Amino acid sequence: MIKEGWRGRYYEDFDVGDIYRHRLGRTVTETDNTLFTMLTLNTNPIHFDQNLAAQTPFKKILVNSCFTLSLAVGLSVSDLSEHVMANLQWNDVKLPSPVFIGDTMYASSEILAKRESAKRKDVGIVTARTTGVNQRGETVISYERTFMVYKRGQDPRDTIQPA
Repeated sequence: MIKEGWRGRYYEDFDVGDIYRHRLGRTVTETDNTLFTMLTLNTNPIHFDQNLAAQTPFKKILVNSCFTLSLAVGLSVSDLSEHVMANLQWNDVKLPSPVFIGDTMYASSEILAKRESAKRKDVGIVTARTTGVNQRGETVISYERTFMVYKRGQDPRDTIQPA
């Protein structure tokens, strides 16, 4: 017997005030940080030069902040954006505490707003605030993201049947 797995939320499933504690956490490795830094051509040596980083107030390599943002988004996908058509806006990105190699990030999101799309009848527009914390409970990132999410029965991916 084939059983359906979790398929994500549609526009109708979101309510303002909902809070989702995203189920996965992720430990950041040196490979993650180095690869992301090199892929994005970020030449700030604080992300890959331990000798230089040891001379900063942090005393060790800082994880690339764009990786921190990408990881927080990734942790939220199963609850927020499996059925997203497009991201529309990112606001108020804050990085109050640094992330270091070996830190584990966890995230949660609160639904701030939702509305029907004025131009597209197959999607609605949702705004969420996501907060990422490390294993010590320190907030390492927060941001607001506005996205277009398909309404139930409108996501073209739902018609694709896996083998």
